[in-house]
Amino acid sequence: MAIEAHIRELSDKHAKLDLAIQNEMKSLASSDAQIAALKRQKLRLKEELESLRKRH
Repeated sequence: MAIEAHIRELSDKHAKLDLAIQNEMKSLASSDAQIAALKRQKLRLKEELESLRKRH
């Protein structure tokens, strides 16, 4: 059960990062470095999610 909760939590964070990336891309004040950092975080979460799902 703990793994399922962790998967849900990571999925929520992944979705929030996706939204943050979209908002940054629309913002005139955003920088490429900010967007790249958010994308790296999102990718790390995706990889962790895939790993957890394979073990589950």
